[in-house]
Amino acid sequence: MSAPQPVRPISDELRHDVLVRLRRIEGQVRGIQRMIEECRDCQEIVTQLAAVKAAIGSLSALLAETYARDCLCSGATVDSEEIARLLDVLKSAR
Repeated sequence: MSAPQPVRPISDELRHDVLVRLRRIEGQVRGIQRMIEECRDCQEIVTQLAAVKAAIGSLSALLAETYARDCLCSGATVDSEEIARLLDVLKSAR
């Protein structure tokens, strides 16, 4: 059995930025729901879905970069299992 992973919280400043971005994404998703309820044009809906996807991708990249910089590189050695986990996270974020 492997040891539990240490908790690595993000900084207060980054947490604020992430929450602002998530709230914006949440608003975009609610807007898409309204568009569907209002029977809006499919092209407009697809455009908004693409915007949500891009926003989530940008947020994922920011968090992955922060994880790599602040968590993986902050110690004296970099654990190959940590790198593999990061790569798995990045692959699933596509």
